[in-house]
Amino acid sequence: MKEKKWKHGGFYQQLSPVYVICDLNYVKNIMTRDFNYFPYRGLYYNETSDPLSAHIFNTSGAKWKRMRRKLDQIFTSSKLKTIFPLLPNCGEKLAGKCEPVDIKKVLDDFISDVIELCVFGSECKVFKQLGRKILNRSRLRRLKGIIINNFPKLAKILDIVLIPRDASTFFKKVVAEIVEERKKGQTGRNDFLQVLVEMEKKFEITIDEIAAQCFIFLIAGMSTSPTAMTFALYELARHQDIQEKVRQDIAKFGKVTYDSLQEMKYLGQVFDETLRMYPPAAYLNRKCERNYEIPDGSGIIVEKGTIVAIPVLGIHYDRDYYPDPEKFDPEHFSEENKRLRPNFAFLPFGEGPRICIGMRFGLMQSKLGLVSLLKRYKFTVSEKTREPLKMKPNSLVLSAEGEIWLDVTEIKI
Repeated sequence: MKEKKWKHGGFYQQLSPVYVICDLNYVKNIMTRDFNYFPYRGLYYNETSDPLSAHIFNTSGAKWKRMRRKLDQIFTSSKLKTIFPLLPNCGEKLAGKCEPVDIKKVLDDFISDVIELCVFGSECKVFKQLGRKILNRSRLRRLKGIIINNFPKLAKILDIVLIPRDASTFFKKVVAEIVEERKKGQTGRNDFLQVLVEMEKKFEITIDEIAAQCFIFLIAGMSTSPTAMTFALYELARHQDIQEKVRQDIAKFGKVTYDSLQEMKYLGQVFDETLRMYPPAAYLNRKCERNYEIPDGSGIIVEKGTIVAIPVLGIHYDRDYYPDPEKFDPEHFSEENKRLRPNFAFLPFGEGPRICIGMRFGLMQSKLGLVSLLKRYKFTVSEKTREPLKMKPNSLVLSAEGEIWLDVTEIKI
């Protein structure tokens, strides 16, 4: 559409119209200025049969507003500073390795450990195992997903659920047991679950709501951060000059703290460039909740119920905003280039009131993992990696087909 100078367009997904926007002013209107028309992502959930699906990412209206207001306190800078010491050292995951490693597998283990400690305050491996089971999309689950995405009303009638019932029941049981233990005494814990327990004590949320939020923290963390870190290390392995420059940026600081992590500017540029080239979601959805007239004088009406698609990947590869977009270049995110670029040209976490609530935490754990690895190891692309990378089709989170193998050499800085 952009090549034809179109600001917007559309298509039909089965019988449902989808309105697509690529002009950044339209993006701004839908995500912020006229948010009240588009407050919902339009995602399916079944609160009665599948309570875990009724989490903050899926819900809308008063339920979403109430939960968002309560959960925002979990992800403040001051709260993240108290959680920071809980984070494990990713570098230990590669200790003694000399052969090529499947780097995604290493990072999956690291992020799973982080989430178990920071969300549940436990190194209980049951959550890691449950998360992997739920993320494993069988043929039946893919078929259910097709029905849900194309015929959501039929899915409700058929009482379709995406999360395996046995996994859902077991997850809720484990969370309820932990909550009861926490309520019996003063644990002194600083993890996310403790904040939810305090809310439950005040009758602000139910145990099902606690379990649902824990569920999305687990699944979102296990599916997005390891993938972004994998792509970052892959690009650094391909660009040794950039890898060395990041290492020099890290070496300026002694002990890594929450504050020093924010001051590693070039590391930040590298990770932003990774998220530009490999955003977690190739596009973002919003659902029109009431008829909306596009504010451009055209008189065009977006009808209630229409899904709006924002092509994140297309925006991130637009030459008007990123010269030579196919090239991995952290200078795209230098202070000068960021000032020159219009707002809403970088959307890895969305924008507006529904911006990803866990953005700060995700960035913190990902950058810390990269720092702990780059301080101890040099990475190069193994001949076992199939290049160029191909992306998985129809994947909820943008990810590569097959493994990404990196050669690892131990170093000291």
